[in-house]
Amino acid sequence: MAFRIYTKTGDQGETGLFGGKRLPKNHLRIEAYGTVDELNAFLGLLRDYSQGDTTNVLKAIQDRLFTIGANLASDPDKTMQVPDIHESDIEVLEKEIDRMNDELPPLKNFILPGGHPQVSQCHLARCVCRRAERRVVALSQEEYVLPILIKYLNRLSDYLFVLGRMIAKENGVEEVTWTARK
Repeated sequence: MAFRIYTKTGDQGETGLFGGKRLPKNHLRIEAYGTVDELNAFLGLLRDYSQGDTTNVLKAIQDRLFTIGANLASDPDKTMQVPDIHESDIEVLEKEIDRMNDELPPLKNFILPGGHPQVSQCHLARCVCRRAERRVVALSQEEYVLPILIKYLNRLSDYLFVLGRMIAKENGVEEVTWTARK
């Protein structure tokens, strides 16, 4: 018999964490790792349209997001072996941000999402990243969450902003700047 994807165990509005604990599907923990999963899907789409080194960097980020999801999806009341995030993962993001910033003109205005479909995808991913960060912060106020998970998501949103600017430059697209009404 082939593996079945459905278990029917969630039909009553609950889901299981790694370790067996069951929670309602609208629990903050489920919202947190569900939003990280949503972010990972957006990055997959962004990666599908990327080229060169960016493709490899986005794949590595997707791996780290799966790690964050595994952390968040694990029963916090049990001692379990789960993959972890390292400071070096954050340093990779920072080096990429610095590398791209060195090639970009100084930022003088707020940037509006748009100008090119891939730039818009970057901004969508950045917004979902910020929401994931907010969900994880909210969870951390209720239960212990490794602080490095929040730090990684914070830096990732910065990376996605700068990546959007870099994609605009690579595609010869002028950035859409915000101008306040007077």
